[in-house]
Amino acid sequence: MAAPEVKIRVRGLRKSFGPKVVLDGVDLDVLAGESTVIIGASGSGKSVFLKHIIGLLRPDAGTVEVDGVDLHALDYREITEFRRRFGMAFQEGALFDSMTVGDNVAFPLKRQARLRREEVAERVEECLALVRLEGVAKKMPSELSGGMRRRVGFARAVALQPEILLFDEPTSGLDPVTTALIDEVIADLSNRLHSTTVTITHDMDSAYRIADRIGMLHAGKLIALAPPAELRELPDPRVQQFIRGEAKGPLSDQLAEPLTTH
Repeated sequence: MAAPEVKIRVRGLRKSFGPKVVLDGVDLDVLAGESTVIIGASGSGKSVFLKHIIGLLRPDAGTVEVDGVDLHALDYREITEFRRRFGMAFQEGALFDSMTVGDNVAFPLKRQARLRREEVAERVEECLALVRLEGVAKKMPSELSGGMRRRVGFARAVALQPEILLFDEPTSGLDPVTTALIDEVIADLSNRLHSTTVTITHDMDSAYRIADRIGMLHAGKLIALAPPAELRELPDPRVQQFIRGEAKGPLSDQLAEPLTTH
């Protein structure tokens, strides 16, 4: 049986902002078709890590490769084209408030795909159905709940049928019932689209529901990477403190530092 293909390969990734070291030599392989979740305390560098994967930030050192292509060796035109392989759902949905839901989902289609108006409308409805939001295309974002806005963001992220889905804190600030629905939608999208998925979160219940493997960032390093059941049993006290939500322990010094980034 052939070894699983590595879709995203990160090696020696380093990033600082002024004196603050955010990523300090991160190594990670994300397998094709895998759902990988990155956890960590606020300020541990989760969002910075995600932005490197899509090429929105350049590393101070190290590499990020997707299908063997070093993103940061590409010029502006090349990386813009390459990003079509990605679909990213930002925190809070990041919708255009002046556009209808349908126009929000259609935005990447109109910019990057050569489709007729009827084809765009059909694709919008397909994407909204994928996230269980049939019939809301004509509504404005202000008419939707927080969880519905997140799902509209998901629909926009999958509009161009990306190979890789990135989710930035998809359940932050949502109630438990809505969070469970969001997790179901993420898992469903990953399975239906056969995509490689990377999600960052601090919500352990969500991580356990959607992850094939969970990695933990701490002090700029990836200190753990394991399937959910194995992560629960890891003896590292930093991992145990985080997944149990304990206030005192090895993470306390990090949490007490001034936070400049996520």
